[in-house]
Amino acid sequence: MDREAMEEGLLALSGSKSNINGASGVVVLSTLVALCGSFGYGCAIGYSSSAESGIVEDLGLTVAAYSIFGSTMTIGGMIGALVNGTITDLVGRRGTMWFSEIFSAAGWLTIAFAQNAWCLDLGRLSVGFGVGITCYVVPVYIAEITPTDLRGRFTSATQLMLCCGVALIYFLGNVITWRTLALVGAIPSLVHIIGLFLIPESPRWLAKVGRQKDFEATLQRLRGKNTDTSQEAAEIMDYTEMFQQHSDRVLDLFQKRYAHSLVIGVGLMSLQQFGGTNAVAYYASSIFVDAGFSSSIGTISLAITGIPGVTSSVLLTDKVGRRPLLMVSSGGLCLSAFLVGLAFSFQELNMWKEVTPILVYIGLLAQSVSYTTGMAGLPWVIMSEIFPINVKGSAGSLLSLVNWSCAWIVTITFNYMMEWSSAGTFLFFSTICGLTLLFVAKLVPETKGRTLEEIQASMATIR
Repeated sequence: MDREAMEEGLLALSGSKSNINGASGVVVLSTLVALCGSFGYGCAIGYSSSAESGIVEDLGLTVAAYSIFGSTMTIGGMIGALVNGTITDLVGRRGTMWFSEIFSAAGWLTIAFAQNAWCLDLGRLSVGFGVGITCYVVPVYIAEITPTDLRGRFTSATQLMLCCGVALIYFLGNVITWRTLALVGAIPSLVHIIGLFLIPESPRWLAKVGRQKDFEATLQRLRGKNTDTSQEAAEIMDYTEMFQQHSDRVLDLFQKRYAHSLVIGVGLMSLQQFGGTNAVAYYASSIFVDAGFSSSIGTISLAITGIPGVTSSVLLTDKVGRRPLLMVSSGGLCLSAFLVGLAFSFQELNMWKEVTPILVYIGLLAQSVSYTTGMAGLPWVIMSEIFPINVKGSAGSLLSLVNWSCAWIVTITFNYMMEWSSAGTFLFFSTICGLTLLFVAKLVPETKGRTLEEIQASMATIR
């Protein structure tokens, strides 16, 4: 089939939608089980900050040695990103979640019983590898099992659970030892492993590998016994067969038909990290100290304010749409980073130094709310929606690698940038967030209320 014929067929398929309203109990259960992975990811993010003083004191680590421990998760994430798409396509979404959580659980247990820096680093690397896979496969799985009108809301819940995981570890880190905290971090992984026995595989993956009977049975189970799934099943199968006629090599991802999707995915993933919000989360305590504000009050406030922000994202994603939330989020990030940069400028110029602490506090809280409202989770939601099934694995690996690589660049350079100029650092972040707003306004399409097949067909036909 030549390209023009394929495009006509895709557009014809996208013209008819299955009318599916509401979520069955199986969809809800499957989503909750998958979200255990996101909760564990949040625990991993929050652990290094919460456990720092205890680990340094008990094991006698230097600041440099602990910095290596903290950064090894990012390295593990990059390694996981290299293989997450391939594993997801090879063994399925559910099998990949099993695989990733085994590494995460093993890593947490290694940290909990570590007696030296080498064991700590090995455990952190294993956790990073696991979450490097989890951060891709969980939103993909949820997007592929949920009805169209609930897909954005359910998929963006990954960021809500991540924020809850971070907040839990921040709070517990003040009352329990670092070894017990590591055991707590292992609980979501263990619950996830057990829960995966109770949920079905993604029907779209089953269609991709040709397991027709399993595909039909799984789709019926997800939609409910009394729901007519014939139209949705036909659309998924026809769409999958069309794209299966094209090879799924990694290099095929760079064909012209996927250029628009690739630009959007790489752009959102890189801009998410270069906006600096994750670096701020890693070093929030030192930022508050530099500004002359209480680090304990500041970090706890950040953990609390992130939850309502991401809750609003979950509730509004399928009502307002992905694109407006991304624009509001990036605009808020631009203004909040500018406020923090302005506050540090007052400090550096010895002008109104007394207002610097409160302005930095307000700016970082606004940044937290703005980030969790859109830019935190929606790039992953959009990534799970815009790539067709034949290149989704290679696209997921590439975009995850871009995200983790950019995260490593920002986190490893952040302290050097702050030594150069605290004001300049945040004004740079403000500029990047302003560019993000323009990028979303010009290039990112709205995917609200459209089936995955319709979205991917329209993206593939853009020349």
